[in-house]
Amino acid sequence: MVLANINRAVGPPWNVWSDQNDSLSQRDVGMLQVYCESNQEVFDTVLHSFWVSEQLMLPTMLVLDAFYLSHTCEIVEVMEPDEARAYLPPYEPKHFLSPDHPTAFGNLTAPDSYYELRYQIDRDLRRGIELMRQADQRFEEVFGRSYGIIEEYRTEDADLLVVTSGTITGTARVVIDECRDAGKRVGLVKMRLFRPFPADDVCRILRPAKKVAVIDRNIGFSIGGIFAQEIRAALFSAGIHLPVFGFIAGIGGRDVTPDTIHEIVDQTEHMDAPDQEVYWIGVKHEQLHHTR
Repeated sequence: MVLANINRAVGPPWNVWSDQNDSLSQRDVGMLQVYCESNQEVFDTVLHSFWVSEQLMLPTMLVLDAFYLSHTCEIVEVMEPDEARAYLPPYEPKHFLSPDHPTAFGNLTAPDSYYELRYQIDRDLRRGIELMRQADQRFEEVFGRSYGIIEEYRTEDADLLVVTSGTITGTARVVIDECRDAGKRVGLVKMRLFRPFPADDVCRILRPAKKVAVIDRNIGFSIGGIFAQEIRAALFSAGIHLPVFGFIAGIGGRDVTPDTIHEIVDQTEHMDAPDQEVYWIGVKHEQLHHTR
């Protein structure tokens, strides 16, 4: 199964604009998760996802930001059906509903079997890192487009790496170019594959930097942004001591502008290490007493 999830904020209070907490609340149910930046990437990732899911027998959730992608127009290159079949041959399922062979799916499972089933999900999900990488490489061979499981942009010799996901990435690229033009050694890392979490790739890319700023369009209440949490855990497990600044921005659909990202870069550059778990960017303090 491939699920296309339009990221929307979860209640309370109710909100239908872009926010990653809906998908991230499901990060540990056994689905692969891929976060897309553009509608072209969404379209292409559908094929990637089916190719991987059919091999793993695990579902994939591809995630696109509400309104920024779901309610805007964008030119997308659509391949011919024969071209798509060259990449993704027709699937022949091994398990399906049939009155000739009655089968039950999703039944109650006792402890003597449930434990091993969860072990298999974890084992097979880990294989998804390499399979998603292969899916992307095969796609490039057929259609000439590639995304990688993590994208590096101007990361060479970067002292500060800004980590993004989804549509914030496009805005961040503009800011990175402006920072480079101003002589700042800043680079961008786009997290595309989140489950399974590509810890080895994250550590390899971030290790040479002096600081990391993670922009999360989500919030793990009382502990900070979810991408920042996982990046810190991966670095710690690898014995890499690197200051990771966690920033919350854009939740509930609030715009993340170039000025927003410049503020994040400037704040990170002027601090040796974070002095708090998370920084909320753009809070309207004059409104706080009206929203309790």
